[in-house]
Order: sequence, then C-alpha cells, then structure tokens
Amino acid sequence: MPSQGRRGSALVATAVALVCLSSVLSFEVAQARTYTVGGAKGWTFGVKRWPGRKQLFRAGDILVFNYFAEQHNVMVVNRAGYRSCNAPSNATSYWTGNDHITLVKGHNFFMCGFPGHCSAGMRIAVKAAK
Repeated sequence: MPSQGRRGSALVATAVALVCLSSVLSFEVAQARTYTVGGAKGWTFGVKRWPGRKQLFRAGDILVFNYFAEQHNVMVVNRAGYRSCNAPSNATSYWTGNDHITLVKGHNFFMCGFPGHCSAGMRIAVKAAK
C-alpha cells in the first residue's frame, strides 16, 4: 500500500500546481484595465492631451473610443502617421463609435482619419509598459 500513498501525494501536488498556475494566469488577466479615451467627452477634438502624464498604461489594457460614427473614426497608425496626421494605406480603421482596442507593449498611436480632425487634436500617443 505504500505506492498508493506516493501516488496520492503526486496527485495532490499536481492539483496544487494547477491551482497555482490558474491563479497566476487569472491575476495577469485581472490586471488589464479599461480606459475611456477622453473621459466623459469621449473621442473628440482636443483629446490629444488625454490623459496627461499621470496615467501608466500596460500592454493588454483596453482603450474605449466613444464617438459619433458619422463624424469620426479611429485609425491605428505608426509614429510617422501620428506626427504628420497622414495614415499609412495599411492602417487599421475602426468605425463603430464604440471601439475597444487592446494596447500592445511600447508606443501606440491613434488618430481620426476624417480630413482636418487629426490636426485639430484628434490623436493620441500612448506608451504601454509590459
């Protein structure tokens, strides 16, 4: 019967390891936060200053862009597109008016692709840490 004791101990150890791994994975997922770009005003003119220097973003956090779909959009651009307000031809575009975009590690750049909107302040640059 001693072999059953070792086998039972191995099963318990495996179960404990799985519970610990599950907890760690759940903790990582639970750490993701959701932020509404522009706060109560939403994705609109002058949002470039949102959220200021006070916010620390992490990869996996979600930005919510709320806007009137007939009047604006959201384009994911590179640094050059952000600076020049010219989206590259392969830029990913969102048009729903309630877009949820997950941040990647490093610099994330967004702009409105409607004529004149980016240069009027409808763009943001967000740096996400790991």
